[in-house]
Amino acid sequence: MNFPPKEVPTGNHPIKLLLIEQDPIFRLGLQTALAEYIQVHIIATVESDTATLQILTELSQTDPTQVNLVVMELGNGRSRSSQYLGLLLCKQLKAQYPNLPLFLFSAIKDVGWLLAAKKSGVDGYCPKSTPIPDLVIAMGKVIAGDNYWMEEIDISEEPKATNDIKLPLIARLKRNLRLSSMSYINFTLVGITEKLQLPGLPILERAILVGRQRELIVAGKLVQFLLTSFQENKQQISTMGASFSTIGETIPFRSSQKSLTAPPLLSPKAIQSELFTSVVNKLQFSLQNLTDIPLEIDILRDDKKQELLYLILHRLVDSLDDLRDSSLNIHQLSEVVIDSLMDLWETVTKDFFGKFTKVNRNGRDIEIVDWIMRDRETVQKEIIGKIPLVKDLFVYLIFQEELTVDNYLYPAYSSEAKERGSMLIENLLIQVGNSIIQPVLNRLADVKYIKDKYYDRRLDSTRVMEKFRNELSWKYRVRNYIQEPQEIFESRFQIFVFTHRGIARTSVYAHRNHELSQLTGIPLSFTLVLEFKDAIAPLLQSLVSFLGKGIIFILTKVMGRAIGLIGKGILQALSSNSISDKTSSRKQ
Repeated sequence: MNFPPKEVPTGNHPIKLLLIEQDPIFRLGLQTALAEYIQVHIIATVESDTATLQILTELSQTDPTQVNLVVMELGNGRSRSSQYLGLLLCKQLKAQYPNLPLFLFSAIKDVGWLLAAKKSGVDGYCPKSTPIPDLVIAMGKVIAGDNYWMEEIDISEEPKATNDIKLPLIARLKRNLRLSSMSYINFTLVGITEKLQLPGLPILERAILVGRQRELIVAGKLVQFLLTSFQENKQQISTMGASFSTIGETIPFRSSQKSLTAPPLLSPKAIQSELFTSVVNKLQFSLQNLTDIPLEIDILRDDKKQELLYLILHRLVDSLDDLRDSSLNIHQLSEVVIDSLMDLWETVTKDFFGKFTKVNRNGRDIEIVDWIMRDRETVQKEIIGKIPLVKDLFVYLIFQEELTVDNYLYPAYSSEAKERGSMLIENLLIQVGNSIIQPVLNRLADVKYIKDKYYDRRLDSTRVMEKFRNELSWKYRVRNYIQEPQEIFESRFQIFVFTHRGIARTSVYAHRNHELSQLTGIPLSFTLVLEFKDAIAPLLQSLVSFLGKGIIFILTKVMGRAIGLIGKGILQALSSNSISDKTSSRKQ
C-alpha cells in the first residue's frame, strides 16, 4: 500500500483518519466531536485489530490516499494483555504501511508504555483529557511529518540537559515543579473520569466526583499559568504559530468574544460544533430522570440509555450535513425538517437494535426493526411532530441565523442563543430517544431478549412493566387534554435538558397564538376554563377579602364585645354574691 509521504498533507490539506477504538460510547462521542471540523474527515471507525487490517487492505486496492492518519488506543487502555496486542498492531501497521502516521489518543499515561509505543512506531500522543481543538492541532502536526508528544509527559529517550542549560535556574525549577504537579493532576483526573463512567453511580457520589474533577481542571490551569516561565511561554507561542500554519485557517476555533457577526475563522458548522461538543460532555454525567413525568428511555439501563443518545447525536450530525449540502433555502428547509427527523428515527432504530435482529414472540421469529416501523405514523404524530422549536433550531444550526426563543430574537453568536440552542438540542435527543423506545414498549415489552439486553433490572418484572406502561399512557392523555392546551394558552413549551444530576424539566416561551386558534373539543374547553378562572380570580379575591374583613369585624367588634359584656356581667354577679355572703356571715 503506497500511502503518500507524511510531509505532503500540510496547510489546508484535510486530515483523513481511520479511528480505532474499542469503547463504543467513547468512539461515538469522539467521532461526533471530530466530525465538526472542516479539516477532519473520518473515513472509517473500527473496534478491532482484524477490522483495521481488513479495511486498510480494502483501501489500498481502491484509493490508497483515502487515509493519512490512524488514531488509536492501546487495546482497551486498561488490560495489560490488550495493551500488548495494541503494541503488536502498531508494529504490524508500521511494517506494512511505513508512510502511514500513527497517533495514540489514549487514557494511558505511564511513561514505560508510552516509550514502548514510540519504539513500536507511534508518531504522536495525546491523553484522552485533551480538548478537541488541541487534538486536531496535534494530529495536523503529525500528518505534516513532526512527532508530537504531550508536553507534560517526557517520553524522549535523550536527556534534556541541553535544554536545561538554556533556561535559568528558577525557570528550570518552575518547569520541574510544573511537570510533577501536572503528572499528579492528570493521574487523578484519569481515575475520577473512569469512576464517572461506571453505571448506577449514586447521585451524591457522582456530584462529589464532578466537583473534584472541576477543581483538578482549574488547579491544572493555575499550575500552567503560575509555573510557566517567560522563556517557555515564548517557546510555546512560536510552537503554536507553527501549528496554526500547519493546520491552516479552516479549523473552527472558538471565539470568546460575544460578536454579533461570524468571526472569519469560524466554519459554517462552528455553532453546531460548539453546541454538540457541550452536549457530548453532558452525556458523560447521570441520565437519571429527575422529573415527575415518566420518559420512555427510563426503561433502559444507564449504558444503553447513553449509547442511544450518542447514536442520535451522531446521526443528527449526518442529517444536518445532508441538509446543508442540499442547498435548500430557509423556507424549503422548514418543509423537510420533520421528514429528516423521521429518517433519523429510522436510522438510529436500525443502528440501536440491529437491522436484521430477530426475537421470538408467541412462538415465531420476528424482526425487531420491522415491528417498530409499524408505529411510524403514531410516532410522527405523537412525538416527533410535537418536538418544540425544531425548525427554528435547524435554521439556527445550518444557516447560523438568529434564534428566537422566549419571545426574543438572539444574535446567532451570542451566549444567550448558544445556551438556548443547547437546550433545544438536548430536548430533541431525549424526545427522539423516547420515540424509538415507545413502539418497543407498545409491541415488544415482554420479550425476554429485549428485557435482558436493554432494560433496567429494576423495571423488567411484569408488574412493574405494566405499571410503567400505564404511567406512560396517562402521560399522553394528560399532555393531549391538559398540559399541551395549558402550554399553548401560556405561550410556552416544556422541554427536557441535561444537568449534572440528571434529566430535568424547564420551559421556554414562544408565540403560539396560531395553535391556540386551532384548538377544538376538550383542549379548547380546558383553555376556556383557564380563561374563566383568570377572569373571575380578581373578583373572587375581592369577594373573599370583603367577606374576610366582614367576618373579622363581626368576630371582633360584635361577638367580641358581646362576649366581653357577658363575661363582665358574670364577674360582677360573682363579686356581688361574694360581698352579700360576707355581710350575712358577719350579722350571724
